[in-house]
Amino acid sequence: MVRIPLTPEQVESGRRLGALLREARAGRDPELIARTAGISPETLRKIEAGRMPSPGFGTIVGLCEALQLPIQTAAQIWLGTATQLAG
Repeated sequence: MVRIPLTPEQVESGRRLGALLREARAGRDPELIARTAGISPETLRKIEAGRMPSPGFGTIVGLCEALQLPIQTAAQIWLGTATQLAG
């Protein structure tokens, strides 16, 4: 299976999402958050750094649950329709 390269817009969406998740984590232990979300700490680091701009849906759902972040907020940030962490 050949992956289609991501567009610059998709890469930027991933950077926004990573920044949101890093902000939502607010200094909490990344290893604990990653394990709670069912992913590795390295995967969390890659997502937060924007090096994994298109993580799987289940990964984002798990992270949103672990961070108590509404998935709608994550979607709005990824889409570019919101600019900051809500609430």
